[in-house]
Parts: sequence; structure tokens; C-alpha cells
Amino acid sequence: MAPVVVLVGAPGCGKTTVGRALAATLGVEFRDTDTDIEQMAGKPIPEIFIDEGEAHFRTLERAAVAAALAGGTGVLALGGGAVLAEEIRAALIGHRVVHLSVELPDAVKRVGLGAGRPLLAINPRATLKYLLDQRRPLYAEVATETVVTDGRAPAQVVADVAALLPR
Repeated sequence: MAPVVVLVGAPGCGKTTVGRALAATLGVEFRDTDTDIEQMAGKPIPEIFIDEGEAHFRTLERAAVAAALAGGTGVLALGGGAVLAEEIRAALIGHRVVHLSVELPDAVKRVGLGAGRPLLAINPRATLKYLLDQRRPLYAEVATETVVTDGRAPAQVVADVAALLPR
């Protein structure tokens, strides 16, 4: 079975918050590949980056996404950088993928100073702007729909995403 919907987007777009609430609304499970990676590695993502580096993390991420796409039945949230991998983008073909878009001001407010986010540890605002610019075209490439999250409560975003799903 495939996930009901896959959520993609930049850090601070609300993938986890919206994903959990959407899963509860739909009465399905919620799965976050970042959580899967932490379980596989036996440590938090920041420690994976420090101990083994980003390349190792991305290897774990590709495996986690492949497993989740093959075995997920609910709402699946991918890490913000998952779309960087060509094989992940290819694997998303045929899935309902919703890009939760966010612009820099809202992303900065939501992410804060990057605590627990290794790629945002140094100069979070500039790094987040770079990540948004780099990844936005990739989110657009994989998305079947886009929902704007800026200035909106999670419940509003959940309602918009739920409205896109078949009944």
C-alpha cells in the first residue's frame, strides 16, 4: 500500500505539525522519515551529522524514504532535504505529494535559531534562505499540489490538504 499523502517542504513549513493533525483527521497513521532515521541510527539527527556526516545521513534518508513509500498507508512527512536525491524524486512519481510552501519570514519564525537542525546551526537565516532557494524547484517538481502555509494556522492548512484528498 502507498501513503495516502506525502508531505514535502522546507524546514519550518509545518510537515510534522500538519502531518500529525492531518493523520488524526483522516484516522490514519502518521510517519516521519526523520523519526525513522533516528530509530535506524539509534541517535538524534544532529548526532548523525556530527558523528558520521551529512553524506551518511542522506544514505540513511534514502533507505528510510524507500521503506516508508513501500510500506506506508497514512500520512508521510519527508525531511526537508529528501528531495535533493534524484532517486527519491523518482520514487515519488505516482504518489500524491503535497508541497507545504513557506516563505523565509514565516520559516524563520517557526524554525527559530535552528536548535536541533544541523544544517541551520550557523547563520540560520542566511542558510534557510539558501535552502529555500535551492530546494523550491525540487519541491515543485515532485508535488502534485501545493498548499501555502504562510500566516496560516495549522488547522487551516490541514483543512486545505484534506480537501485535496479523495474521499
